Amino acid sequence: MAGEQIGLSGELIGRASAVAIKAHKSSSGKPYICEKSRSSSSEVIFGFTGTWDLGDWFTHKPFGEAKINLNLFPSLRTIGSNEAATVNQAFLQRFEAILTKTSLKNEVEKAAAEKQIVFTGHSSGAATAIFATLWFLESRNHIPPRCITFGSPLVGDKILTHAMNREHWSQYFTHFIMRYDIVPRISLTSLPSIEGELQPILHYYNPKSPFYASDSVGRTEEASLFVLKVMRNISLLTSRLACKFMGCTNFLLENVTNFIELSPYKPFGTYVFCTGNGKFVTVKNPDAILQILFYCLQLGSESEWDEVAQRSLKEHLIYEYELLKSVEVPSVAYLEHLVDLPLSTENMGESENFTISGALNDLGLSERAILCLRAAGELEKQKARNQIKINGNKTKIRDVLNMLERYQASCEVRKIGYYDAFKMQKHTEDFQNNIRRLELAGIWDEIIEMLKRNELPDEFEGQKEWIEIGTRYRRLVEPLDIANYYRHLKNEDTGSYMGKGRPSRYIYIQKWREHVEKMEAEPVPESCFWAEVEELCISTCNTQFSGDVRERVYRLEINVSLWARNELLGKDVFLNESSFVQWWKRLPIQHRLVSCIRDLFHE
Repeated sequence: MAGEQIGLSGELIGRASAVAIKAHKSSSGKPYICEKSRSSSSEVIFGFTGTWDLGDWFTHKPFGEAKINLNLFPSLRTIGSNEAATVNQAFLQRFEAILTKTSLKNEVEKAAAEKQIVFTGHSSGAATAIFATLWFLESRNHIPPRCITFGSPLVGDKILTHAMNREHWSQYFTHFIMRYDIVPRISLTSLPSIEGELQPILHYYNPKSPFYASDSVGRTEEASLFVLKVMRNISLLTSRLACKFMGCTNFLLENVTNFIELSPYKPFGTYVFCTGNGKFVTVKNPDAILQILFYCLQLGSESEWDEVAQRSLKEHLIYEYELLKSVEVPSVAYLEHLVDLPLSTENMGESENFTISGALNDLGLSERAILCLRAAGELEKQKARNQIKINGNKTKIRDVLNMLERYQASCEVRKIGYYDAFKMQKHTEDFQNNIRRLELAGIWDEIIEMLKRNELPDEFEGQKEWIEIGTRYRRLVEPLDIANYYRHLKNEDTGSYMGKGRPSRYIYIQKWREHVEKMEAEPVPESCFWAEVEELCISTCNTQFSGDVRERVYRLEINVSLWARNELLGKDVFLNESSFVQWWKRLPIQHRLVSCIRDLFHE
């Protein structure tokens, strides 16, 4: 069956669409319904109702966007730069209100103890289902849920898409889209451009409105104008994106976008385009999905505008009918290897090519559209090639770290200490290891810059092997950076190392580990131990041992006790000639006698 080829059973797709449409048409006033009547079923389905006032779709101009609530959705951010995802504020607020004012949380948790949870919805109810799924995924205590939506508007930006891929959550989302349905495209246009026409369209989709599915709305000139305005906005957005990932610059387009704001929203998950002839076309690449949303709804000649506009409105209301017709038909095309998409259907001998070619034709994609899809695929492949390139540095990084560990051991034998020996730079090997420090900095800075430019796969920040290498690098090399910083008295010009001197490569690497291991953020991590010692040496020299200085010393000692117990500080730190030991011994004796680390020293 087609449903099973998508990764969902035809039965589940049918049940989800029935629940979604039932919730859409519900007159109970409850914001969701729960379908759990089948004892033999392995799923419990929650379907969310939609909302139809303009303020339920756009809270403000131009796109109704806001930063997501990281207390509720802590994973939906970039890890290194800690930038929260941008989402549709109205849809987010709708879900938050349901979560706090209804029994949804208790019902979901009770059902999840026995069965898999499926969240579903149609139209703006689908947007609520998406946030419900994200909320449930954040708990990580149950079998992962499924989210199946029908005609869903877009809800979040590229950071949301990035986080979904990094957490491997995109696989749980399947979005069914009718080829001409205008609703999934509404978020890609600004409110000011469609404000006058949008509310009547929302009445058209509102089952409680006298204008529901009414020809008096669907066949009006305003409806055609609404569709035309939406598509013009999408044209500008997708053209700019296509130019960007094709590597060309359209100066006219760039000048226009300086005056016209573009939508921040971006797809994620698996999109299943329903072509209207009983066939499905599935796509996962977010950039390709955006291009398809534009190119598969072309208005053609002016004489066709009204007909296409009417169809784009009506197709939002026929999902259940279309899916009942389609799920039993084994006809699914996967647009996966985008760079290999055929520009022509001539001279094809393989059945797979016929399937792909037929899918492209069924979506009405032009040669220009296919070129844009191929470019989106090439961008994805380039990210994969970049990953392979930096993976080639793993051996080199490990080899240099091994050399630095041998250097650290030799310093301990000399009774000097790793940090102090490097800071004094009295021997040839100190200089050689400074070269190695700079060599590794160059490698890691390149990786961080590629991350900032979005040139690596979204999954990179969560890859265990890179987190392990990065943590080892941070612990071994950051003390050398700190030594170099204070050796050259950069603190006198720039300020403290932790304040303004710490390179972003260490911040990123630290946050990767904290995120993956679900740790609280550490203001002073173990790799910055020596930076805090340097600042306290300065503070206790220039001021009396009281107030804030005393509190900082207490905090450092607690951390040192913990780090020493977990073997995160080398034994050389506690050598008698270590600058840390020499500083600590200058502290007031009354303090040292009761210090939690007094037993770590040999008087």
